[in-house]
Amino acid sequence: MPERTINFGLWYDFRNPAPTTRSFEHLYAESLEQMAWAEDLGFDSVWLTEHHFCEDGYAPSPLVVAAAIGQRTRRMRIGTNLMLLPLADPLRLAEDSATLSILTGGRFDLGVGLGYRQLEFDYFGRKLSHRPSLMEEGVALLRQAWRGEPISHQGKRYQIDGLSVHPVAENPPRLFMGGMAEPAIARAARLGDGFLSTGGIGHDVYIKALEELGRPRSEGAICAGNWAIIAADPEAEAAKVGEHVLYQTNQYVSWGAFGPPDQVPLFPDAPSAIRDGLYELWDAEQAVKGLVDMLTAYPEIVDVHFWAQFPGESIESGSRRIEYIANRVLPQVREAIR
Repeated sequence: MPERTINFGLWYDFRNPAPTTRSFEHLYAESLEQMAWAEDLGFDSVWLTEHHFCEDGYAPSPLVVAAAIGQRTRRMRIGTNLMLLPLADPLRLAEDSATLSILTGGRFDLGVGLGYRQLEFDYFGRKLSHRPSLMEEGVALLRQAWRGEPISHQGKRYQIDGLSVHPVAENPPRLFMGGMAEPAIARAARLGDGFLSTGGIGHDVYIKALEELGRPRSEGAICAGNWAIIAADPEAEAAKVGEHVLYQTNQYVSWGAFGPPDQVPLFPDAPSAIRDGLYELWDAEQAVKGLVDMLTAYPEIVDVHFWAQFPGESIESGSRRIEYIANRVLPQVREAIR
């Protein structure tokens, strides 16, 4: 029986909220250094995400960053978890992602999702109600574009007759799809090369969707975005980064990530955000058990990635957890799942 391979990675959003005095130039440069260092520590992947018009600078240009990462790393896979496909021109996205695959020797994976912020859809001239059709047609166009074939498409949102996209990458990106609502997860099972999960949400829904499609679980793939705070003393660590954790959670709540913002209340403090949000508090022993249990229950998981640092937290602070995970958690997990 072949040995099971799981990638373990880091997740970045490049947020730099007030009252920090750190420049974005400093943040990006330090983050790239951290990624190269993490690769040497044994991490296998790095993941980027996308939003627009955020005062804290939430990464609006993940593909530009991915190209820089490709030049600073040797073997790490580079992926997006996730980009907002309904806001993008799918053929331009196909061109950029194929170019990234060429530049990185086939190490780039494109992860996409529906999006949910009204502000973004308003500016880019798209309607939230059109998200399903924009996603379905966008995925179909990406697939055709990466093959280099003339595209003939007459859909609700796009009409294309005879265009083809070049250059064609020898190893086109894998196309992962994310979401937390059941229809989005079912769409990932139907159209994607795998499912991008957030905080463990949706694994069972994805498995059920595969089964309903008549596909064996072995054909599925899950890239699991993990929100655990892992440290030798996780309670003390949570207290130290609490303000950053609260900021992260409440920003997503206020944007509508977990439901209509007028119906989902903000967390009043960091302890409640950690207790009732997506976070786990784990030391090394708890992390090994939690990860091994999850990987055993869901053999579809091919990647687990952790936030490198929380919004506004220093690179040095995040690096301490990264080193702890690399030395005290990953070797034991890899040994256990062989």
